[in-house]
Amino acid sequence: MFELSEEHREFRHSVREFAEAEIAPHAAEWDRKHYFPVEVVQKMGGLGLFGLTAPEEYGGAGGDFTSLCVAIEEISRADQSMGITLEAAVGLGINPILTYGTAEQKATWLPDLVAGRRLAGFGLTEPESGSDAGATKTRAVLDGDEWVIDGSKQFITNSGSAMTSCVTVTARTGTKPDGKAEISTIIVPAGTPGFTAEAAYDKLGWHASDTHPLSFVGCRVPEANLLGQRGKGFGQFLATLDDGRVAIAAVALGCIRACLEMSIQYAGERQTFGGPIGRKQGVAFQIADLKVMADASEMLIYRAAAMKDAVASVADFKQAASVAKLYATESAVTATRIATQVFGGYGFMEEYPVTRFYRDAKILEIGEGTSEVQRMLIARGLGLPVE
Repeated sequence: MFELSEEHREFRHSVREFAEAEIAPHAAEWDRKHYFPVEVVQKMGGLGLFGLTAPEEYGGAGGDFTSLCVAIEEISRADQSMGITLEAAVGLGINPILTYGTAEQKATWLPDLVAGRRLAGFGLTEPESGSDAGATKTRAVLDGDEWVIDGSKQFITNSGSAMTSCVTVTARTGTKPDGKAEISTIIVPAGTPGFTAEAAYDKLGWHASDTHPLSFVGCRVPEANLLGQRGKGFGQFLATLDDGRVAIAAVALGCIRACLEMSIQYAGERQTFGGPIGRKQGVAFQIADLKVMADASEMLIYRAAAMKDAVASVADFKQAASVAKLYATESAVTATRIATQVFGGYGFMEEYPVTRFYRDAKILEIGEGTSEVQRMLIARGLGLPVE
């Protein structure tokens, strides 16, 4: 069963109240100024959103993955920039350390991350290795009891804010017997000499989220900063992305719901030819399609989340995560196009939130694995030998 419980619905209500009071009224200004609102992110931490799935020993709630998806959806309904901040902070920042870290690493990093006092980044993508993440060129050489890291990362969320405490990065640490690269995962604290978060990107959307390219030049960190087993980094990050795909699908669902609600309201208020435009089939039928997208996305996302909570097989969860991610994110892009069309000329004006949702949506089809990658994974899950 993957129907939301009464507890989940009550939690949804509390997060929605927070998002409507603390985020929605300011989202347009943050977007316009490309401003990352540290103070509001910390308030999200105070609400316990970053610790939903973390154990109580680190200050978390010890809750389920479904609750996290509910929170991400509701925050994203107000603003995708804040939705992706939460999604990346937990799924890409906390989870690798929580899953693969030593007791000492967890004690060092998790309390502040779980409380939302600090953020952690996830350094996988590079300038010449996007979907082909195994082609990483960043290198880490063990020199005595220190790793010396050289290379670069690209499009890394939560990596250069005033709240960022560390970034976990993949790097080549040697060569396997079969000639393939040995890829390991290493925690790099913010402020480490040789580690630079370059100037923030000038992005199409998600203007209020923190995204930077990273460079590493002779960056030295202790050998003990190796996360998990040496040579297992690529597998660790692939597993991390499965969770992230469901979570980013929840961002997309928040976007779809916002488009549906804005379109219903506008279609009921906007008067043409002696009545509201919502009485015209050309408008009403498109809004009906938004309802279908929202309901179908919800079922796929919370089915996958329920599988995660029930500890389903890795193969089954991976397939469900890719299906949810593919459908919800592509639907979100379509939903913003429909909502913009419903608003007509006003949909092209920045004074209406629909324009921000339109710009923000496109990246959903790219981040956490492109739509093409999801189709490849789904096809492989069906037994097709696709490359």
